[in-house]
Amino acid sequence: MLLNKQIRGTGLGLRSPHVDTLLTEDVDIPWLEVLADNHLAAGGFDRASLFALREKFPMTLHGVSSSIGGLDPIDKKYFTDIRNLMQDLEITWFSDHLCFTQIQGKHSHDLLPLPYTEEAVKHCAQKILDIQDFLQETILIENVSSYISIRNTEMNEAEFVKAVAEEADCFLLLDLNNIYVNQYNHGDDARQYIDIMPLERIKEVHLAGFENKQDYLLDAHNNPVASEVWELYSYLLEKNQYVPTLIEWDNAIPSLDRLLQEKNQADSLREKFLQAA
Repeated sequence: MLLNKQIRGTGLGLRSPHVDTLLTEDVDIPWLEVLADNHLAAGGFDRASLFALREKFPMTLHGVSSSIGGLDPIDKKYFTDIRNLMQDLEITWFSDHLCFTQIQGKHSHDLLPLPYTEEAVKHCAQKILDIQDFLQETILIENVSSYISIRNTEMNEAEFVKAVAEEADCFLLLDLNNIYVNQYNHGDDARQYIDIMPLERIKEVHLAGFENKQDYLLDAHNNPVASEVWELYSYLLEKNQYVPTLIEWDNAIPSLDRLLQEKNQADSLREKFLQAA
């Protein structure tokens, strides 16, 4: 991990509608998170823009295809491309989701939930160890939102995430929106979830918006960060005021100015807790 390129403050997820502005204007953003799977093909306008942006902003890399919980062995072609991109862009760290996304090489294009069992802990931890050995980097794993509950479970989600991170000796990307969505959908205790997390392993936080379907919340990333998620962020900041934070918006993407408003709100909350510490 390129520790000399540490990420600090509140960054934004890089999205194509904002590329021109980010390239041509002086925008107060300390770092960008790049969706890895959009930039693995060699050449082209997107790749050239990405390297031009890297001249202005430190970057992290966020994936959706590691399939950490899947039964297939790691995709060495995929992780070769990830490793090359990390090296070329001097990426600070790579993260992906604690879920599975493919079966026998067939991609679901979704983040599918796992059973919370000791067997699954050991399986996921070994997959992470294989990925880290291949990349020669410690990665971050992200908790996911879910819409079903698996009957044969042996622990709650927070205990599962913690156990996997400790078994694999990896870091955590804590998505507070996903934690709140699962509280609404399954009756989980979001604050207790945060209490269970090993703080020293949390290297990044995601803040995003959901879509309220009444019967359930959909992790759609198409709305502002909800007040309940801001409250969870404040609860986390009481424990750690320094964790890097990302504003994540993937659908119905607003103007860059609107995203900067949420970035500034996160900064203001962090400053309040820094002054009180």
